[in-house]
Amino acid sequence: MRLSLKTADTWNRKLHYYAGLYLLFFLWLFSLSGLIINHPNWPMANFWASRKQERFERPLRPPAGATDLDRARDVLAQLGLSGEIDFPAPTQEPGRLAFRASRPGRMWEIQADLDRHVATVAATTVNGWGVLHILHTFSGVRMNEPRMTRDWSVTSVWSFAMDALAVGLIGMVLGGYWMWLRSARRLLAGALAAAAGCAIAAFFMLG
Repeated sequence: MRLSLKTADTWNRKLHYYAGLYLLFFLWLFSLSGLIINHPNWPMANFWASRKQERFERPLRPPAGATDLDRARDVLAQLGLSGEIDFPAPTQEPGRLAFRASRPGRMWEIQADLDRHVATVAATTVNGWGVLHILHTFSGVRMNEPRMTRDWSVTSVWSFAMDALAVGLIGMVLGGYWMWLRSARRLLAGALAAAAGCAIAAFFMLG
């Protein structure tokens, strides 16, 4: 039993060490972006006011594909753009293909006139503070829009990284409980800290 507990202690320390190094940047990113979201009066939070906008037209070949998503991907490829695709309207007007494409820091409203073979693009660019704000909620899906799915590979990678962040934090918290229970000198202080955290969380969750 003594050997197994010692082994568990060793692996728990390794988890905290290596998982903490992996999570470090993401924790800083979400902490900073959370502060920006929570304090909209801070100067750096007003990134939308300093956004840059431009509008341009590009010639367009008839987009290939059997679905609106396939055709939108082909339009993006012709324009030299890439990002998460979103259709604001459930159906398209005859002879037109309208959609949005976005990535952290860049957004494009695209109106493709398939009869005139031209695409009109309204582009919006935000600064680095805006990128942080967007990354905090960037997932490629929305609960109130079941039609919207992740269709950009970078979004899928980002989503996987966020899953890894969540699992890593759960593992570190459980490891923290293990270290607390293994330290007789800190049982009372740890119990008070855990009780305070649970009480505050319950207050917001249960009202």
